[in-house]
Amino acid sequence: MRHGKKINHLGRKTAHRKSMLANMACSLIEHKRINTTVAKAKALKQFVEPMITKSKVDTTHNRRIVMARLRQKEAVAELFRDVAAKIADRPGGYTRIIKLGNRLGDNADMAMIELVDYNEIYNADKGKKKTTRRSRRGGAKPAAAPVETKTSNEEE
Repeated sequence: MRHGKKINHLGRKTAHRKSMLANMACSLIEHKRINTTVAKAKALKQFVEPMITKSKVDTTHNRRIVMARLRQKEAVAELFRDVAAKIADRPGGYTRIIKLGNRLGDNADMAMIELVDYNEIYNADKGKKKTTRRSRRGGAKPAAAPVETKTSNEEE
């Protein structure tokens, strides 16, 4: 029985699983979106989101913690430089998993995992906020004074 065991082992030994998740996280940071199986995408989400949260505060300690898990200097640099600046005001939920259907070869459930702030299709209308607001009174605006025009009969 596996009561209370929340981690998905993905059919791999510990060292292989950690290396695979680190490589997938580096690919996600570099490409902003990757295709994988649903189980690996869910495991990757749990792996990468705490590191994205750490990247919001750029300290030496946080860089060392993230470097110990990712093990690629370029990915850590891009995470702290580019990704952290873009997600600075987001309180969580940095990744999105979109299911794609089944793989042809072995019928595995496939998914696309992406960084939320880097998808222009979903964020196109959210960037434009309404600047006006409605009045509490709800009354109509006063009409402009009517413009008087002279007719040809009045001129004489």
